[in-house]
Amino acid sequence: MKSSIISALLGASMLVAAHPGQSKAEMKREAAERNAYLSTHKRSLAHCADQLKARGNDVAMQNRRRAMVEKARQKRSISQTAKPYLQARDLDTVLATDHKSNLTGITADTDPSILFSSNNSCILSPEVTQGPYWVSGELVRQDMSEDQAGVPMTLDIQIIDVNTCEPVPQVYLEAWHCNATGVYSGVIASGNGDSSDETNLDNTFLRGINLSDDDGIVTFDTVFPGHYTGRTTHIHVLSHVDATLNANNTLSGGNITHVGQVFFDQDLISLVETEEPYASNTQELMTNAEDSILAEEAADVDPMVEYVLLGEDVSEGVFAWIAFGMDTTASYSVNPAVYYTSEGGVENENAGSGGGSPPNGTAPSGAPPAATSA
Repeated sequence: MKSSIISALLGASMLVAAHPGQSKAEMKREAAERNAYLSTHKRSLAHCADQLKARGNDVAMQNRRRAMVEKARQKRSISQTAKPYLQARDLDTVLATDHKSNLTGITADTDPSILFSSNNSCILSPEVTQGPYWVSGELVRQDMSEDQAGVPMTLDIQIIDVNTCEPVPQVYLEAWHCNATGVYSGVIASGNGDSSDETNLDNTFLRGINLSDDDGIVTFDTVFPGHYTGRTTHIHVLSHVDATLNANNTLSGGNITHVGQVFFDQDLISLVETEEPYASNTQELMTNAEDSILAEEAADVDPMVEYVLLGEDVSEGVFAWIAFGMDTTASYSVNPAVYYTSEGGVENENAGSGGGSPPNGTAPSGAPPAATSA
């Protein structure tokens, strides 16, 4: 099993993991590798704007996301919602842009073109790093929240081919992030919760993979991520093309074609951080303005999700969305920290995460689901 996963990951150059403690030399080398990639690849989806609009993509996404918000509100017996905002093109503009609406009087009958007129469909969330805690072999599922406490969040992502400007169907998108107190499941490391608790190696919360539909859309139900020392709040994403779905609901084979991160408005982060258990997180909170990886991504694109609050209070939930460009011809070899197997987690002795201190926080709760991976 392990050998088959490893062979599936062999391909192009290895992506290194940027995280707290990475040396200046390592950061400089990584930046040079990324700049070399970007010099030969399309950096923005702006060239796709007219084509996406002409094919009705924007209208379709407006209607779809409006319906999803209404469904989420009905589930929670909420009668109010709001509207998204605009995209930007540089770090200062990104940080100064509010991706949440200030409209009032929105009802279930409000025209979707008003609710979702800003569709971020010209925003590329670029390849940066896989982060220190990617686990290979996670489960295919839409709901990856398990029993984790926090602000409920639905994340809606549309994948666009940067070469054809068409949505990319039948692509598996993987997402993972830490819990409300800054802890990643599936990893035992100094500072990542209670490092003496080896059961976390078998945990799978806030990790999942889902298949894009005919419109290139992937949806995850999760909770809003917390923070850990040295990084602002973020979610990791990774795409699998031509992968095979196994009988045990895991993937094998295929190519990894996109690795990136998405981010959130500082105002939204601050609002969430007033809720428990986020408020009990004693780790230092790094702001968006201080995060070097966000600065790298936001140099000429807007990697922030657009969002609406499902109710008047953030605790009632968040609906967030973004579109990003993916080069379907790309192929990366990404080194996992852990392989999740039918016997549970197996640490990768050759993870080579780049050094540095991992995140820490309150020990995670919850047990892995009954399904296991190959």
